[in-house]
Amino acid sequence: MAPPRFRSRKDNRQAIRFTRNSRFTVLDNGRLRLPRIGDLTVRWSRSLPLDPSSVTVIRDAAGRYFASFVVRATDEPSPPTDAEVGIDLGLTHFAVMSDGTKVAAPRFLRRAARKLKRLQQALSRRQRGSNRRGKAVVKVARAHARVADTRRDWQHKLSTTIIRENQAVYVEDLCVVGLGRTRLAKSVHDAGWSSFVAMLEYKAARSGRTFARVDRWLPSTRMCSDCGRINEQMALNVRSWVCPCGSLHDRDVNAAINIKAAGQADFNDRGARVGPGPVPAPRGETVTHQNTARVTRGVAGIAAV
Repeated sequence: MAPPRFRSRKDNRQAIRFTRNSRFTVLDNGRLRLPRIGDLTVRWSRSLPLDPSSVTVIRDAAGRYFASFVVRATDEPSPPTDAEVGIDLGLTHFAVMSDGTKVAAPRFLRRAARKLKRLQQALSRRQRGSNRRGKAVVKVARAHARVADTRRDWQHKLSTTIIRENQAVYVEDLCVVGLGRTRLAKSVHDAGWSSFVAMLEYKAARSGRTFARVDRWLPSTRMCSDCGRINEQMALNVRSWVCPCGSLHDRDVNAAINIKAAGQADFNDRGARVGPGPVPAPRGETVTHQNTARVTRGVAGIAAV
């Protein structure tokens, strides 16, 4: 047993857990029988593969009830494939693949902002402690729950497709906490990068795929994927650029290609060169004293500043 956990005043969720000792039962007619509660009608999202060892009944802030079962099951690996992909996450396009595929950002919160604004204004007008305020709180919670459920469902479908079609998936390790403190915080949280990457990680482990996070300090955007040259900083409004070697790059596709090359270099057991070869660093980036500049590992031995 663990010490008691204090509930947050802002979190209205409630949960209760039943184990086998409590003798809960899943009936043949699809109902759930709980002790001292009775038979409950359940809308099943999937069938249970084995007999559950416990069930947790959860009531969220929107007044909905969920039953979560714990079962012991083994994962079967997916059929192997030769495709590998690097993914660059962004705001204009939610995900850009190394093969050139671009997935537009759905922006679920932005699309529901008008309705949420109206409901929250109605909530602010209600008197504290009144029944109407309680009803207004539930309406706001349901609107936010719809946005969260829609985003989660969309991310599940996209992550499942990516894991099914690729043997190895490489993603940049973004600092979402730091980006959440900038002026783009609302768009960053609306995108839900952390939950999407977490889905890719656990689905890859269950399907026998390779998943890796590439160092966040890798200059994937300003590194030429053809010659390996690291160019100067560029503004966010620059969507395409030309390298001095003559290559024309799409900003996001080039970053995805570099992320894929960096991931392959980290997982290359034989030490063969996967990315572009080493090139001399520009004179402005060379250092002579220790700790003068922060140098991290780049692609195929290229130091990234």
